[in-house]
Amino acid sequence: MQEITGRKSLRVLALCSALCVGGAFLPAAWAQSSNPGFQQDMKNAGHSTKNTAKDTGEGVQSGTKKTWHATKHGTKKTWNATKRGTKKATHKTAQKTDEGARKVERSTQPQ
Repeated sequence: MQEITGRKSLRVLALCSALCVGGAFLPAAWAQSSNPGFQQDMKNAGHSTKNTAKDTGEGVQSGTKKTWHATKHGTKKTWNATKRGTKKATHKTAQKTDEGARKVERSTQPQ
């Protein structure tokens, strides 16, 4: 009888050990299958990363356009100022040349 009881207690011990070991992993398995929070968090992180990249790209595009327009405007302004300055210098040079020619002409005329 004791031999049967020993086998019985060995079985009970094995069953209890299996339940304890299995019970230790049960919450982790249950949490993984029943909690969609982690998966949704990963999806949200992916969407946030995508949206941040899009916003950054749009900001770079906007800044590039503004810089291009400012450069174009500054170039036109400089070109016009150079054009005006060149015309002014040309006219002034022509005027002074005429004045010098008149002086020479007056000084070389017979009196």
